[in-house]
Amino acid sequence: MPHPGWQDFRFDGIGTGWEISTPAPLPPALRSAVLAEVERYDSTWSRFRHDSLVTRMSVRPGQYEMPPEAAGLAALYRQLYTLSGGAMTPLIGESLERLGYDPHYSLQPRGGAAPPPAWDAVLEWQGTSLRTTAPVVLDVGAAGKGQLVDLVAELLRSHGVTDFFIDASGDLLNGRGETGGLEPVQVALEHPYDPTKATGTVALGAGALCASASNRRAWGDGLHHVLDGTTGAPVRTVVATWARADTAMEADALATALFLVPAEDLARHFRFSWLKVFSNGSAEYSAEFEGALFT
Repeated sequence: MPHPGWQDFRFDGIGTGWEISTPAPLPPALRSAVLAEVERYDSTWSRFRHDSLVTRMSVRPGQYEMPPEAAGLAALYRQLYTLSGGAMTPLIGESLERLGYDPHYSLQPRGGAAPPPAWDAVLEWQGTSLRTTAPVVLDVGAAGKGQLVDLVAELLRSHGVTDFFIDASGDLLNGRGETGGLEPVQVALEHPYDPTKATGTVALGAGALCASASNRRAWGDGLHHVLDGTTGAPVRTVVATWARADTAMEADALATALFLVPAEDLARHFRFSWLKVFSNGSAEYSAEFEGALFT
C-alpha cells in the first residue's frame, strides 16, 4: 500500500490486476463506473476478445469511427512510428500472432518472424477516424494500458477524488490532490532476470512510472512481446526499461520505445526521465531519473 491507512480497490481488467489506493473507500457507484470504463476500453481495443472492435478490423477492412481516446493514441503512435523508422507500430499484432502470442495464447509460432505491413500501405488514422484497406491486427498494447490508467484517473477526479495511487500491474500513476501534499512513493524496480528481486528503487512523486521487460509475456525459445516492427523479431539488445512522465500513456509508450529508439532521440521530443538495462548487464539512465541501482 503506497500510503499507510489508505483503502485499496482491487479488480481484474484488460487481462491484468489493478489496485486503486485512496484515503477513503471509493463509493460503490464510483467503483461501478471504474469497472464500466475498463470494460468499455477493453471491448474496443483488445485483440484477445472475439467481440472487440479491433477483432472486427482483423476480419474486415473498412471505415471505423473510434472512441475519443483514439485521437491521442493515433498522434502518439504516429510520432513514435516516425522516430523509430517503423520499428514501433500499432500494426505489430500480426507479427505477435505469427510468433504465437495470439488471442488463444497458443504460444506456438506459425512460422518465422515477419514484419507487419507498413502504416501507410494499409492504415489511415486521423483522430477518431480510422480506415483500413486490408484486414489488420491492431495492437495498441505499448500505450493502451497507460492510457486507460489516465482515463481512470480522470474519472476519479471527476467524482472529486483528487488523492489516489493507481497500480495497473506495474503501470503506476501517483495522483496529487489540490493541496499537492502527497508524499513520493518508494517503488522497487523489478530485476529483469529474477522477478523475485529488485534491481533498484525510485521515489515516484506526482506522475507516472511505467516499465517494459523482455521477461514479461515471454515464451518459447527467446520469444517475447517487444518486437521490432521492421523485422517482426524480438528485440535482443535491451532487456528492461522504465520511463517516468506526466501521463501514464506517455510513460507506457516511451518504456517500449526505449527498446527501439536511442533515448537521446526520444528526449528531443518528449519530457521524461528513463532507465534502460541492456542484455550485457550494463545500464543507462537520464540525469533526472532519481533512484538507486543495486550492484
